[in-house]
Amino acid sequence: MTPEETRARVLYRDGLMLVIDKPAGVAVHRGPKGGASLEDDFDALRFGLPRRPALAHRLDRETSGCLVLGRHHKGLERLGLLFKQGKIAKTYWAIVERGPDEPEGLIDLPLGRLDAARGWWMKVDAAGAQAQTRWRVLGRGRWRDEDATWLALHPLTGRTHQLRVHCAAMGWPILGDAIYGSSRPVGGPPLHLHARGVAVPLRKDGPPIIVEAPAPAHMIETLTACGFSGEADLAPPVLAEVDGPPPAAEIDQDSPRDRR
Repeated sequence: MTPEETRARVLYRDGLMLVIDKPAGVAVHRGPKGGASLEDDFDALRFGLPRRPALAHRLDRETSGCLVLGRHHKGLERLGLLFKQGKIAKTYWAIVERGPDEPEGLIDLPLGRLDAARGWWMKVDAAGAQAQTRWRVLGRGRWRDEDATWLALHPLTGRTHQLRVHCAAMGWPILGDAIYGSSRPVGGPPLHLHARGVAVPLRKDGPPIIVEAPAPAHMIETLTACGFSGEADLAPPVLAEVDGPPPAAEIDQDSPRDRR
Protein backbone atom coordinates (compact mmCIF):
# COMPACT_ATOMS: atom_id res chain seq x y z
CA MET A 1 0.00 0.00 0.00
CA THR A 2 1.04 3.59 -0.45
CA PRO A 3 1.67 5.63 2.73
CA GLU A 4 -1.66 7.38 2.19
CA GLU A 5 -3.50 4.06 1.86
CA THR A 6 -1.80 2.74 4.98
CA ARG A 7 -2.72 5.79 7.05
CA ALA A 8 -6.30 5.63 5.73
CA ARG A 9 -6.66 2.26 7.46
CA VAL A 10 -6.07 3.73 10.93
CA LEU A 11 -9.18 3.26 13.05
CA TYR A 12 -7.81 4.61 16.32
CA ARG A 13 -4.73 6.51 17.43
CA ASP A 14 -3.53 7.83 20.77
CA GLY A 15 -0.18 8.28 22.47
CA LEU A 16 0.26 4.58 23.24
CA MET A 17 -1.37 2.54 20.50
CA LEU A 18 -2.82 2.37 17.03
CA VAL A 19 -5.61 0.13 15.78
CA ILE A 20 -5.63 -0.42 12.03
CA ASP A 21 -7.98 -2.22 9.68
CA LYS A 22 -5.86 -5.06 8.31
CA PRO A 23 -6.77 -6.13 4.76
CA ALA A 24 -7.41 -9.81 4.08
CA GLY A 25 -4.72 -11.71 2.20
CA VAL A 26 -1.76 -9.81 3.64
CA ALA A 27 0.65 -11.34 6.19
CA VAL A 28 1.22 -9.17 9.24
CA HIS A 29 4.95 -9.94 9.33
CA ARG A 30 7.53 -11.45 7.03
CA GLY A 31 7.68 -15.24 7.24
CA PRO A 32 10.74 -17.51 7.09
CA LYS A 33 10.50 -17.56 3.29
CA GLY A 34 10.38 -13.76 3.08
CA GLY A 35 7.83 -11.89 1.01
CA ALA A 36 5.82 -8.72 1.49
CA SER A 37 4.05 -8.06 4.77
CA LEU A 38 2.00 -5.40 6.51
CA GLU A 39 5.01 -4.48 8.66
CA ASP A 40 6.69 -3.15 5.52
CA ASP A 41 4.23 -0.24 5.60
CA PHE A 42 4.62 0.72 9.28
CA ASP A 43 6.97 3.62 8.55
CA ALA A 44 3.88 5.49 7.37
CA LEU A 45 2.37 5.11 10.85
CA ARG A 46 4.94 7.00 12.93
CA PHE A 47 2.82 10.17 13.20
CA GLY A 48 5.70 12.23 14.56
CA LEU A 49 7.57 9.54 16.50
CA PRO A 50 11.18 8.64 15.69
CA ARG A 51 10.43 4.95 15.24
CA ARG A 52 7.63 3.00 13.65
CA PRO A 53 5.03 1.07 15.69
CA ALA A 54 5.16 -2.67 16.27
CA LEU A 55 2.67 -5.52 16.44
CA ALA A 56 1.01 -6.12 19.81
CA HIS A 57 -0.64 -9.34 18.53
CA ARG A 58 -1.18 -11.24 15.28
CA LEU A 59 -3.93 -12.01 12.78
CA ASP A 60 -3.84 -14.76 10.17
CA ARG A 61 -2.94 -13.70 6.64
CA GLU A 62 -6.50 -14.44 5.45
CA THR A 63 -8.21 -12.63 8.36
CA SER A 64 -9.20 -8.98 8.06
CA GLY A 65 -10.01 -6.37 10.67
CA CYS A 66 -8.76 -4.82 13.91
CA LEU A 67 -5.02 -5.14 14.45
CA VAL A 68 -3.47 -3.50 17.52
CA LEU A 69 -0.02 -1.86 17.36
CA GLY A 70 2.09 -0.39 20.14
CA ARG A 71 3.61 2.99 19.27
CA HIS A 72 6.72 2.62 21.44
CA HIS A 73 8.29 0.37 24.06
CA LYS A 74 6.07 1.36 26.97
CA GLY A 75 2.93 1.04 24.85
CA LEU A 76 3.96 -2.40 23.63
CA GLU A 77 4.78 -3.51 27.16
CA ARG A 78 1.39 -2.42 28.48
CA LEU A 79 -0.52 -3.96 25.57
CA GLY A 80 1.47 -7.19 25.78
CA LEU A 81 0.54 -7.60 29.43
CA LEU A 82 -3.15 -6.93 28.71
CA PHE A 83 -3.19 -9.53 25.94
CA LYS A 84 -1.35 -12.05 28.11
CA GLN A 85 -3.83 -11.55 30.96
CA GLY A 86 -6.80 -11.91 28.60
CA LYS A 87 -8.09 -8.43 29.43
CA ILE A 88 -8.49 -7.31 25.82
CA ALA A 89 -11.90 -8.42 24.56
CA LYS A 90 -12.02 -9.41 20.88
CA THR A 91 -15.06 -9.86 18.67
CA TYR A 92 -14.88 -11.63 15.32
CA TRP A 93 -17.51 -11.95 12.64
CA ALA A 94 -17.65 -15.19 10.68
CA ILE A 95 -19.88 -16.70 8.05
CA VAL A 96 -20.02 -20.43 8.66
CA GLU A 97 -21.37 -23.27 6.57
CA ARG A 98 -24.70 -24.52 7.88
CA GLY A 99 -24.50 -23.29 11.49
CA PRO A 100 -25.65 -24.18 15.00
CA ASP A 101 -29.28 -24.78 15.92
CA GLU A 102 -29.01 -22.83 19.18
CA PRO A 103 -28.78 -19.02 19.34
CA GLU A 104 -25.58 -18.94 21.40
CA GLY A 105 -23.15 -21.13 23.25
CA LEU A 106 -19.62 -21.92 24.40
CA ILE A 107 -17.07 -24.13 22.66
CA ASP A 108 -14.65 -25.63 25.18
CA LEU A 109 -12.23 -27.86 23.28
CA PRO A 110 -8.47 -28.05 23.96
CA LEU A 111 -6.15 -27.60 21.00
CA GLY A 112 -2.77 -29.05 20.12
CA ARG A 113 -0.37 -29.11 17.19
CA LEU A 114 -1.63 -31.28 14.32
CA ASP A 115 1.81 -32.37 13.21
CA ALA A 116 5.30 -30.93 13.66
CA ALA A 117 5.64 -30.89 9.88
CA ARG A 118 2.39 -28.92 9.48
CA GLY A 119 3.72 -25.74 11.03
CA TRP A 120 0.84 -23.82 12.61
CA TRP A 121 -1.93 -26.30 11.76
CA MET A 122 -3.90 -27.30 14.84
CA LYS A 123 -6.38 -29.97 15.97
CA VAL A 124 -8.70 -30.72 18.87
CA ASP A 125 -6.53 -32.59 21.34
CA ALA A 126 -7.54 -33.76 24.83
CA ALA A 127 -3.92 -33.35 25.89
CA GLY A 128 -3.63 -29.89 24.35
CA ALA A 129 -3.97 -26.37 25.76
CA GLN A 130 -7.32 -25.13 27.03
CA ALA A 131 -9.26 -23.19 24.41
CA GLN A 132 -12.67 -21.55 24.81
CA THR A 133 -14.81 -19.59 22.36
CA ARG A 134 -18.19 -17.98 23.01
CA TRP A 135 -20.45 -17.60 19.99
CA ARG A 136 -23.75 -15.94 19.15
CA VAL A 137 -25.91 -16.13 16.03
CA LEU A 138 -26.38 -12.73 14.37
CA GLY A 139 -28.23 -13.92 11.28
CA ARG A 140 -29.03 -16.83 8.99
CA GLY A 141 -29.45 -17.12 5.25
CA ARG A 142 -28.53 -18.92 2.05
CA TRP A 143 -25.44 -18.50 -0.08
CA ARG A 144 -25.04 -20.34 -3.38
CA ASP A 145 -27.97 -22.60 -2.45
CA GLU A 146 -26.38 -23.63 0.84
CA ASP A 147 -27.35 -22.73 4.41
CA ALA A 148 -25.04 -20.18 6.03
CA THR A 149 -24.93 -18.48 9.43
CA TRP A 150 -23.46 -15.17 10.53
CA LEU A 151 -21.77 -15.58 13.92
CA ALA A 152 -20.15 -13.28 16.46
CA LEU A 153 -17.19 -15.16 17.96
CA HIS A 154 -15.52 -14.15 21.22
CA PRO A 155 -12.29 -16.06 21.93
CA LEU A 156 -11.68 -16.36 25.67
CA THR A 157 -8.24 -17.80 25.00
CA GLY A 158 -5.76 -17.00 22.25
CA ARG A 159 -4.69 -20.26 20.64
CA THR A 160 -3.41 -20.46 17.08
CA HIS A 161 -6.27 -20.91 14.57
CA GLN A 162 -8.63 -21.31 17.54
CA LEU A 163 -11.77 -19.96 15.87
CA ARG A 164 -11.22 -21.90 12.67
CA VAL A 165 -10.61 -25.22 14.42
CA HIS A 166 -13.44 -24.74 16.91
CA CYS A 167 -16.02 -23.94 14.23
CA ALA A 168 -14.90 -26.87 12.07
CA ALA A 169 -15.00 -29.24 15.05
CA MET A 170 -18.61 -28.22 15.74
CA GLY A 171 -19.62 -29.18 12.19
CA TRP A 172 -19.95 -25.64 10.85
CA PRO A 173 -16.58 -24.62 9.36
CA ILE A 174 -15.92 -21.02 8.41
CA LEU A 175 -16.72 -20.33 4.78
CA GLY A 176 -13.59 -20.16 2.67
CA ASP A 177 -11.40 -22.12 5.10
CA ALA A 178 -9.22 -24.28 2.88
CA ILE A 179 -7.33 -25.82 5.82
CA TYR A 180 -10.06 -26.87 8.25
CA GLY A 181 -13.16 -26.50 6.10
CA SER A 182 -14.51 -27.73 2.80
CA SER A 183 -13.27 -24.94 0.52
CA ARG A 184 -10.81 -25.57 -2.28
CA PRO A 185 -7.30 -24.18 -1.80
CA VAL A 186 -7.49 -22.61 -5.27
CA GLY A 187 -10.63 -21.10 -6.75
CA GLY A 188 -12.72 -21.20 -3.59
CA PRO A 189 -14.14 -18.19 -1.72
CA PRO A 190 -11.79 -16.22 0.58
CA LEU A 191 -11.87 -16.88 4.31
CA HIS A 192 -14.94 -15.24 5.85
CA LEU A 193 -13.40 -14.31 9.19
CA HIS A 194 -13.16 -10.67 10.26
CA ALA A 195 -11.76 -9.16 13.48
CA ARG A 196 -14.74 -6.89 13.99
CA GLY A 197 -13.78 -5.18 17.23
CA VAL A 198 -11.50 -4.87 20.22
CA ALA A 199 -12.06 -3.42 23.69
CA VAL A 200 -8.78 -2.33 25.27
CA PRO A 201 -8.70 -1.28 28.96
CA LEU A 202 -5.58 0.76 28.37
CA ARG A 203 -6.00 3.20 31.25
CA LYS A 204 -7.06 2.31 34.77
CA ASP A 205 -9.01 5.54 35.25
CA GLY A 206 -11.19 5.29 32.17
CA PRO A 207 -13.49 2.99 30.23
CA PRO A 208 -12.11 0.51 27.67
CA ILE A 209 -11.22 1.88 24.28
CA ILE A 210 -13.65 0.23 21.86
CA VAL A 211 -12.73 0.10 18.17
CA GLU A 212 -14.63 -1.53 15.30
CA ALA A 213 -13.52 -2.32 11.76
CA PRO A 214 -16.07 -2.10 8.92
CA ALA A 215 -17.14 -5.27 7.15
CA PRO A 216 -14.65 -6.14 4.41
CA ALA A 217 -15.70 -6.09 0.75
CA HIS A 218 -15.31 -9.84 0.29
CA MET A 219 -17.88 -10.54 3.04
CA ILE A 220 -20.58 -8.01 2.12
CA GLU A 221 -22.53 -10.36 -0.14
CA THR A 222 -22.69 -13.21 2.36
CA LEU A 223 -23.33 -10.93 5.32
CA THR A 224 -26.20 -9.30 3.45
CA ALA A 225 -27.63 -12.72 2.63
CA CYS A 226 -27.64 -13.40 6.39
CA GLY A 227 -29.35 -10.15 7.35
CA PHE A 228 -26.58 -7.54 7.51
CA SER A 229 -27.98 -4.11 6.67
CA GLY A 230 -24.92 -1.89 6.54
CA GLU A 231 -22.65 0.15 8.76
CA ALA A 232 -25.01 2.95 9.79
CA ASP A 233 -24.15 2.56 13.47
CA LEU A 234 -20.39 2.22 13.07
CA ALA A 235 -18.52 5.03 14.78
CA PRO A 236 -16.03 6.99 12.64
CA PRO A 237 -12.29 6.52 13.20
CA VAL A 238 -11.00 8.04 16.44
CA LEU A 239 -7.80 10.07 16.35
CA ALA A 240 -7.34 10.87 20.01
CA GLU A 241 -3.93 12.37 19.37
CA VAL A 242 -4.69 15.47 17.34
CA ASP A 243 -2.07 17.89 18.62
CA GLY A 244 1.15 16.05 17.84
CA PRO A 245 3.08 13.11 19.27
CA PRO A 246 2.69 11.81 22.84
CA PRO A 247 4.65 13.40 25.69
CA ALA A 248 8.32 12.42 25.77
CA ALA A 249 7.81 10.92 29.23
CA GLU A 250 5.64 8.20 27.67
CA ILE A 251 8.32 7.13 25.17
CA ASP A 252 11.31 4.96 26.03
CA GLN A 253 13.65 6.39 23.43
CA ASP A 254 16.50 4.03 24.30
CA SER A 255 14.63 0.74 24.16
CA PRO A 256 16.33 -1.70 21.75
CA ARG A 257 12.91 -3.12 20.94
CA ASP A 258 12.01 0.19 19.32
CA ARG A 259 15.10 0.46 17.13
CA ARG A 260 13.66 -0.36 13.74
